[in-house]
Amino acid sequence: MYKKVIVSLALDHGIGQTAIEAARSLVDKGGEIIAVHVYEPLHGSVSTYVTDEAVATALQKTKDRLAERVAGSPDVKALLLKGHSGRVITDYAKECGADCIVIGSHKPGLSDYFLGSTAARIVRHAPCSVHVLR
Repeated sequence: MYKKVIVSLALDHGIGQTAIEAARSLVDKGGEIIAVHVYEPLHGSVSTYVTDEAVATALQKTKDRLAERVAGSPDVKALLLKGHSGRVITDYAKECGADCIVIGSHKPGLSDYFLGSTAARIVRHAPCSVHVLR
C-alpha cells in the first residue's frame, strides 16, 4: 500500500474514474490521492497565431474539466500541471514524495514507437512505483 498516489488524468480519455478507483485500492488508509492533468503549452511557432485571451480561455476550460472529473471524489485532490506530460509528472512525483503513479495506457500507434508514449516515459523515469492501466 502507498501513502501518496498520483493519478494521471488525460481529460480527453475516459479512463479517469477507473484510474481513481485503482488509486483508492492502492492507497493506505489516511493516504493521499492527487489527480493531475498536464496542460501542454503551445509550441513557439503556433503561439504566434493564438491570442493570450484564447490561451487563458483554454486553460480555464481545462481547469473546469479537471474539477468536474474529481467533483464526486472528495478524497481526491485535483492539480493542473503545465509542461510536457511525461517529464512534468515524473518531476512532480519526485518533488511531492509520491510513492506510486497510476496512469492509463493505450495500444501504441506507429508514432508511439518513434516518440514514446507518456506512460512509457513515466515507467522509465518515475522515482516510484507505476501502476499502468489498460
